[in-house]
Amino acid sequence: MSYKLAIFDLDGTVLDTLEDLYTSCNVALGATGYPQRTLEEIRAFVGNGIRKLMERIVPTGTSVAEIDRVHAAFTAHYTEHSADKTAPYAGVLQLLADLRAAGVKTAVVSNKAHAATVPLCAHYFPSLFDSIAGEREGEGIPKKPAPDGVFGILRELSVAAADAVYIGDSEVDVATARNAGLDGIFVTWGFRTVAQLREAGATTIVDTTDEVKALILQK
Repeated sequence: MSYKLAIFDLDGTVLDTLEDLYTSCNVALGATGYPQRTLEEIRAFVGNGIRKLMERIVPTGTSVAEIDRVHAAFTAHYTEHSADKTAPYAGVLQLLADLRAAGVKTAVVSNKAHAATVPLCAHYFPSLFDSIAGEREGEGIPKKPAPDGVFGILRELSVAAADAVYIGDSEVDVATARNAGLDGIFVTWGFRTVAQLREAGATTIVDTTDEVKALILQK
């Protein structure tokens, strides 16, 4: 018996967005007079939404007004360059196709803005997700690790939590699965190390998309 629904994180789980985030962060920092960040710093900073990323890339103590300025510069660049180097991780397209062929519903819950998440999924994963939910705090839906986005997907697709599994790559995803009462599968190809995932409480950690598929289909 398989899970009926697989809910995926986006950045770092199904879509490798790191290089484009890194570039846009440094363009924004350069345009506003702040020091550049390394790729590994950006890797460590992502996971809690773009606003939190902006707060992390600037020096400690930077004012809200200055963070707003960096955020605006980032948005202007990333809107035009979010797909320059971004691509699905190896094996993900086949994984999604295989799950859907087996009758498993698929969805995305991301801390990336909803207005950016939907077109990215449509571009890279056409017709491969039954539902897509990005960050919508302006609509009163708190971002992960709050479980609200996951609960919304469960309601929309009429699937019980016991029949769903959450797949992610970070401590935010570990907490999201726990807070939503879902089983979790956590991948090593994303933005966090195995040690960081274990420290966050992850118990099911995998290295390949074949392992993800096997765990979902052989619940």
